[in-house]
Amino acid sequence: MGEATATSRLVFPHGVANLTIRVDASIRETYRAEFYGPKPQVSESDGVVTIDYPRFNPLIWGRTSASVSLNPARAWAIEIRGGVSRLDGDLRRLELAGIDVVGGASQFDVQLPRPTGPVRIGVSGGASNLTLRRPATVPARLHVGGGASKLALDDLFFGAVGGPVRLESPGYPAADDRYEVEIGGGASKITVGRE
Repeated sequence: MGEATATSRLVFPHGVANLTIRVDASIRETYRAEFYGPKPQVSESDGVVTIDYPRFNPLIWGRTSASVSLNPARAWAIEIRGGVSRLDGDLRRLELAGIDVVGGASQFDVQLPRPTGPVRIGVSGGASNLTLRRPATVPARLHVGGGASKLALDDLFFGAVGGPVRLESPGYPAADDRYEVEIGGGASKITVGRE
């Protein structure tokens, strides 16, 4: 993968549904995107790609989808404000600077790359059906701020946990390259696993 020459941000300021994110080394531009259903406003400035669905309408979300390909010559931070429903991401060939979701996440499935340094993945507002898969030798910590049901970190599994919970995989405290997963609200069906 080599050294990233710059860091970019992919931002959804008002939430998103039915989002697919992939990595494509063949594209020359910073990113490439295709949209189905009502089109968002898209802009790029100073390394920030903004995809804005400004009018939230539950009836429209089911008919909306976005497919985004990212150029791996850059490191990427992904920010979603307003929540996300149905995200499928394969980021294994990317330098990931972090993922930050404000407003909750459901049906969230992401394959993660090998991190450089500590990389934070944060979800505020709760999460359900969230799956993160990382390289087998990369340690991770999972912190859930509220109650949780069906919570798994590698071989550790809990059917139900009340209150805050923090789990760490072996080797986490001493590792330089690791994932820090934080879920601010309640959580249901959360899996942080290895590939």
